[in-house]
Amino acid sequence: MSVEIALCAARVRYGPLEALHGLDLPVPAGTVTVLLGRNGSGRTTVLRALAGTVRLSAGRVLWRGADATRLPAHERARRGLCFVPDLQAVYAGLTVAENLALTSPGARPPYAELVPLLHRTAGTLSGGERRMLALSRALRLPHHARVVLVDEPSLGLAPPVAARTYRALSALATEGGAALVLAEQRVPDGLPPGTLVHELRRGSLAFSGEPAELG
Repeated sequence: MSVEIALCAARVRYGPLEALHGLDLPVPAGTVTVLLGRNGSGRTTVLRALAGTVRLSAGRVLWRGADATRLPAHERARRGLCFVPDLQAVYAGLTVAENLALTSPGARPPYAELVPLLHRTAGTLSGGERRMLALSRALRLPHHARVVLVDEPSLGLAPPVAARTYRALSALATEGGAALVLAEQRVPDGLPPGTLVHELRRGSLAFSGEPAELG
């Protein structure tokens, strides 16, 4: 499998605290990669470093072998990277329809639950509804999407909706060929064969392998 994007000896600092300690993390194309860890383990920082929303204090980001460390976040997005953070992932002052139109104008929302809410302002939605709206950014991506990063996809979702979400996200990798990275506290059920798991502890890798190998 080919590596789509990677962190190489990556270090990230927030003031005096170092969140990533020289992390090496390859992310293959056409594969689901799960980042496991408790709060503060560095999962979200890994996603932000790949997306370009935080700077590395040392190390590099390689995208298909080319150095993308200094490539700003908006340029990474133009080249096919989508980042869905866990918080502040929608524009609260815009309607549901206007939020969706920022990704692909005119297309139906990927969640039937959002259809009757199209004229509602996003800031008035429940937590689960806002999460579905945020995830729509990834699920409505055009075919050129190459890297999809999602922080806690099921946050606030009912179990049946979460299961549908994982199936749809997994298809971006298995059918669309994207490098999909999910930051989670546990391995979700129903992920496809070949899923890779990396467990982070205090900014360092504690485990890398397949879900069945986790102790």
